[in-house]
Parts: sequence; structure tokens; C-alpha cells
Amino acid sequence: MQLIKQVERWSTKYLTPATSFITMDVTDLYTMIPQEGGVTTIKRLIEASGLKQIDGVKKEIILALARFVMTNNYFYLDGVYYKQIRGGAMGSSLTLTIANSYMYFVERPISKWANRTSSLYYRCIDDLFIMSNVHVDILKGLVNYWNKLDSNIELSESIGYTAEYLDLKLENRGGILESE
Repeated sequence: MQLIKQVERWSTKYLTPATSFITMDVTDLYTMIPQEGGVTTIKRLIEASGLKQIDGVKKEIILALARFVMTNNYFYLDGVYYKQIRGGAMGSSLTLTIANSYMYFVERPISKWANRTSSLYYRCIDDLFIMSNVHVDILKGLVNYWNKLDSNIELSESIGYTAEYLDLKLENRGGILESE
């Protein structure tokens, strides 16, 4: 619902027949985040917030526990145990938190670009959405550039006048927004 309201609000001011939708998906986000890099993003967020502890737990303990969980994931397949050496366990609450923290720093240049160009930007975990009046060729170049910002993050994109994002279908019909 929040996205729909943002899309409608943005569209009343900026939607033109040339407005494009850009949807991007981060390929294998949970398993591509470097384990130590993920813990480092948690540290950066805690430090940026100025907190020394959360719910009575010191920052150092939180980071040590996060590091322990991230570096001690095992899975069992065909009678053999394997240690996960990259990323975190799918479905883990900690992995979700680390993925969101990691993406927060990855998305900063994208978010800043969207603000500078009066484009609409939205992210839900590993799914990114942009509405923009920037020419399609420039958008393709930007996605190519964004794909080079972090070697662990690969964005697969779709750019056009229609978009499917999460459970929302959007279409720009000559400057008129249609949605399902």
C-alpha cells in the first residue's frame, strides 16, 4: 500500500508519456553477501545511530553474535554436511537483517540519483523499483554502472512502460497510469 501511494503521488506531479519503469532484482542476495561484510554493515548502522547498546546488549556482543551466526551455517545434502562460506542461511531473521543493512549501503548512490533526477525509488529487500523520466538509454547505462558498485551485488533489470513489482502491475499508457 505504501508503494501505491508513493506511485500515485509521484505520478500526479511527474508522470509523462515518456516515463519508464525500472525494476531490478538482486541475484541471490542472501548467499552473495560476504559474511564479514554483512557484519560490518551492522556495525556501521549501529555506529551511525550513535547507539552503544540495543535493549541492554552491548554493540560488541551483538557484532560477535552476528559474526558467529554468519560464519557457522551448515547444511546437509545427500548424506554430507557442508559449511556455508558465503552469505547467510535462507530464512534466517539475522540474514534478512544483514541483507537489508548491506543493501542500505549499496543503494545509497541509486537513491541519491533518484532524488537528484526527481525519480521515484523504492526497495523491498532485494527488489528495486524506479519510475523516471530519464531517457531509456541513460537508464541502461546507469544500471550497468550500478552493477559495478559492489562486486557481490548483481542487478538484473527490466526497463519499459510496464512493470511488475512485488504484487503490483503498472503501465504507462501515454502518460496515464494504469495499475492492477
